[in-house]
Amino acid sequence: MDDPRLPEDEHRVALAALRRVNRVSRVVAQLLPMVLDAADRAGGAASVLDVACGSADVLIGLGRAAAARGRVLTLKGVDVSQTALRVARERADGAGVRVELESRDVLGTGLGGEDARFDVVMCSLFLHHLREDDIVSVLTEMKRVARREVLVSDLRRCTLGLVAAHLAGTLCTRSRIVRVDAVRSVQGSLTMDELGGLAERAGLDPVRIRRCWPFRMMLHWRRF
Repeated sequence: MDDPRLPEDEHRVALAALRRVNRVSRVVAQLLPMVLDAADRAGGAASVLDVACGSADVLIGLGRAAAARGRVLTLKGVDVSQTALRVARERADGAGVRVELESRDVLGTGLGGEDARFDVVMCSLFLHHLREDDIVSVLTEMKRVARREVLVSDLRRCTLGLVAAHLAGTLCTRSRIVRVDAVRSVQGSLTMDELGGLAERAGLDPVRIRRCWPFRMMLHWRRF
């Protein structure tokens, strides 16, 4: 999915498969308590930035869940892929959720703008695509623009996760891209200790990292 030459129809199929993965993994439910807490500390409304947002399914899910609980989220997603942004715009419009979307290569240009301008800065299933130095750069930028929280949901490298990725890629999707990426993603992912070390290099200290179902981990840093 990182290949800019990937045909749009195949990219759309792969994005749909990732939405199913996020839904089964209950990513929105895992992120929601921390996002709601940030909104409560901000008076009931919070701004949320999703880095490498893909088709914005996590942002849309958070926006709807927060609204159902009486909070208001201002949502923004950035991604380098024009296809992903088109799909995100279509899905946000279809869901009736307002999401600001921006084309941005975070590795090349960072996140731009002023420091500490979003209450919550998050990413999901992004860091495992990157080299360690790039992970540190991205986490440093996320911290810079975060007013309250940095949240990262990503794969946790383990043997069972690799087996599950192989089975899911074989049985649960017709996307050839996801079949390949699923296994490669787990192979390229980090352990909790490795992510903790990179977070420390990025200045996210103290940081909390915990296991999440099924084979994920959640990084949580709060600006006090």
